[in-house]
Amino acid sequence: MTIAARPLICVQPEDLKFQFELDKQSYCDLKVTNNTEHHVAFKVKTTSPKKYFVRPNTGVMQPWDSCLVRVTLHIQREYPPNMQCKDKFLVQSTIVPPITNVDELPQDTFNKEVGDTLQECKLRVIYVREQDGLGRNSGANGVLQRLRDERDAAVSQSQKLQQDLEIYKRRRSRKNNYGLSVKFTLLVGLIGMAMGFLLNFLSSEPSQ
Repeated sequence: MTIAARPLICVQPEDLKFQFELDKQSYCDLKVTNNTEHHVAFKVKTTSPKKYFVRPNTGVMQPWDSCLVRVTLHIQREYPPNMQCKDKFLVQSTIVPPITNVDELPQDTFNKEVGDTLQECKLRVIYVREQDGLGRNSGANGVLQRLRDERDAAVSQSQKLQQDLEIYKRRRSRKNNYGLSVKFTLLVGLIGMAMGFLLNFLSSEPSQ
């Protein structure tokens, strides 16, 4: 009884907060930590099992060990009234014998009437819209993120302008080179014609 008087586990965070978006899944991770030198089994329950997917929903932790539980909110087709959620989660925990496999737990392990060391931890569910998360939960981080996005956009625009300038320079260079090559070709052609005319003229003079 002395063992059960103090918390067997620690669950973080204390509330389940889901980023609520229509037609999209959302998830929240729970960290369950064993605060004792005993093996502790835990089970996660909810008042709305059809709305959530919990994995793992049951586990056995070694002394001072921890486990990550992912709670997924299924796709929702409409917003709840005033974005309020009445769903609740319950994390039960109890001491089990060492080297106990989760698949070997008796069915009445988490029965209040059987387990004298059974403890319960209740969690609320909170829905948060994306803009609300930026305004209230993120605070300065949200402002900083927006500034970073604007900086990245400005850098990207600057790089694009530099690329356009390089392309323009290359085109001008190619055009200039093309103009020089045409002039050089015409000059060589004229010289060749003049030489040919001169050779023909010389070869046509009568020998004395």
